[in-house]
Amino acid sequence: MERKLSTIFASDVVAFSKMMEENEEKTLETLGERRQVIDLVIADHHGKIFGEAGDSIIAEFGSPIKVTECAVQMAGHE
Repeated sequence: MERKLSTIFASDVVAFSKMMEENEEKTLETLGERRQVIDLVIADHHGKIFGEAGDSIIAEFGSPIKVTECAVQMAGHE
């Protein structure tokens, strides 16, 4: 059995259900735009997305430093 240490990153959109109720089309458009950026940022920090559902993402990183740098960069995008 192979073992490895990983750091797991989990993310979802705050108030996603409410946003969908208010304007589904705009919410999905915005989510798609943001996901393009998020996916690139995760890849740039050597992360691998292994789960997603709706507005949620779960990614694996080999280092807590990489996932922290990734999260800080994501927080800077608006």
